[in-house]
Amino acid sequence: MMDKIFLNELKIDTIIGIWEWERRIRQTVVIDLEMSADIAKAAATDSVEDTLNYKSVAKRIQKFVADSSFQLVETLAERIAAIIRDEFDVQWVKVRVNKPGAIRGSRDVGVVIERGDPAG
Repeated sequence: MMDKIFLNELKIDTIIGIWEWERRIRQTVVIDLEMSADIAKAAATDSVEDTLNYKSVAKRIQKFVADSSFQLVETLAERIAAIIRDEFDVQWVKVRVNKPGAIRGSRDVGVVIERGDPAG
C-alpha cells in the first residue's frame, strides 16, 4: 500500500514559453503534486519530523519555479519531479504543470508526468 501526500494549485509566476513575448513577461503556472510517503510513523508519533514536510516541498518548488525560465512545461515538470525525488527522498511523484490561458478557447493546458516506482 502506498500513502500519498498531495499539494494542489500551487500558483507561481515564472518565465515560461517559446514565443518572444513570453520570454519578456512572467506568467502564472499552476502546479499539482502527489508524492509517495509512508505516513504510518508520523501518524503514530504525531511529529512532522516523521513525515514528508509538504511546506518544505512547497517552498523549494516555489523558489525553483520562480527563478526558472524554461521554454517548455515538459522541462519544468521533469525538473520539479527530479528535485522532489532527489532532495526529499520520494520514491514516486506525480507532477501536473498547468499553464492557464495558453490556448485561446481553453481554460488551461499542460502536462502530467509520473516518475519513480509507485511500489516504493
